[in-house]
Amino acid sequence: MTVQIELGTQTSGQPAVMDLEELLATRLLVQGNSGSGKSHLLRRILEQSTQWVQQAVIDPEGDFVSLADEFGHVVVDADGSERDLQMIAARVRQHRVSVIFNLEGLDADGQMRAAGAFLNGLFEVPRDIWYPMLVIVDEAQLFAPTASGEFTEDARRTSLGAMTNLMCRGRKRGLAGIIATQRLAKLAKNVAAEASNFLMGRTFLDIDMMRASDLLGLERRQAETFRNLDRGQFVALGPALSRRPLQVSIGPVTTYGMGSGPKLLPLPERPASDAAEALLFAPASDAPPPIEPAAARPVNPSEVIKQLSSARVETDPGAVQNIDDGRTAEERDGALADILAVMLEDPDAAYQPIALLYQDFQVRCRIEKIAHIPDLPEFRGLLSVARAGGAAGRVDNAEWSRAMRMAEQLPDTMRAAYLLLARAAAQQEPCPSNQTIATAYGTRSPGRARWLLGYMEENGYLTCSNDLRGRRVIVLPELGWRTEPGDPDA
Repeated sequence: MTVQIELGTQTSGQPAVMDLEELLATRLLVQGNSGSGKSHLLRRILEQSTQWVQQAVIDPEGDFVSLADEFGHVVVDADGSERDLQMIAARVRQHRVSVIFNLEGLDADGQMRAAGAFLNGLFEVPRDIWYPMLVIVDEAQLFAPTASGEFTEDARRTSLGAMTNLMCRGRKRGLAGIIATQRLAKLAKNVAAEASNFLMGRTFLDIDMMRASDLLGLERRQAETFRNLDRGQFVALGPALSRRPLQVSIGPVTTYGMGSGPKLLPLPERPASDAAEALLFAPASDAPPPIEPAAARPVNPSEVIKQLSSARVETDPGAVQNIDDGRTAEERDGALADILAVMLEDPDAAYQPIALLYQDFQVRCRIEKIAHIPDLPEFRGLLSVARAGGAAGRVDNAEWSRAMRMAEQLPDTMRAAYLLLARAAAQQEPCPSNQTIATAYGTRSPGRARWLLGYMEENGYLTCSNDLRGRRVIVLPELGWRTEPGDPDA
């Protein structure tokens, strides 16, 4: 069975059709300057073919996500690591789901890495799931550039290799590439040369017009044709389109993207010059007041002595340990946690020696008339949990006990940092920043925090990875917990 989709109309008024099965075998290249109607053409092809073939759209601007509401495409945002994106792409092919791969919000380097990972995931799948699939890449010059730009060489190689695989070797795997570009001169030649079908839109630069006419087999004097095309008009050629150059006007679409043309609106009534200046330079009414840094509260020895005297604490520490204060075990634990929380409100508490902190802790316990004051080893454990922000509320005591046992295998100074990560993972919170981890470690240096993470990773306590936005994700394999992506430099 031959499946044909209607692109629009010819100059003669006859319908312009595309042979979908031939397209799957021969691929398509679309060129046109900004505003020539490339996205409209791609949207027309997607809408007309969605019932016949699986589709995947590499969408750098989020322009095609509206297809999801009308035709059931799944929108895949470029979050997660490159390995995650490859796994998602493999599942897309396995379950034959049409998707929009949304790269909006990533910088040039992140878009190239994400597109390369996703395309490689579509390409490297077992033979038994090589189902036919249209892969549409909008703004292909971003992913297969001819020269260096605002991206790393490693990202360029990854993306260019994936685009080359799509156009050169994708046919045997059922992948039919449809690539659209603003300028042929910016698109890698080994990627463009693999297409056998062409739709050339309005173009003004001589170098692009000459290259387009060469691809279509036109004479040089006919290159001016591309400069005179209206928006939405293309010259078509190829086995899936026409055996000779044919001018086509693209038909209407039912969905619309973010890139629709701007409309003129009347300006508001112009205020007087003084009123205009007042509108522009008036202070914002909702601006928050400046925050003054809080000064550290100095310790007043006479106040501490007065509190100790009023508490009537016996001088024999052993006698204090034997006093029954009437608290239950839960109340005692809560009181100890409150004391530690007050201690850690001091900005310098994170950097003080453990012996000095323990002395302060003992004094506060006696003031609160707490019997059975923890010894130094127990205090170290309580302090680690307090520095981590407390126990994780979303897990039961048994699960948190496992995290405590894992922390006990680390040196004393590292336990608070590990529990901080465990708490964030258990609560499904963003990964703590380097500065937060450094504070839990007892240092002001983010570099020491990075070293600490490397040490824990080398010894199997955790694994670190970055998503394509540069946010860090930490997995605790022994616990089966994973943090949400977080900014390491926050």
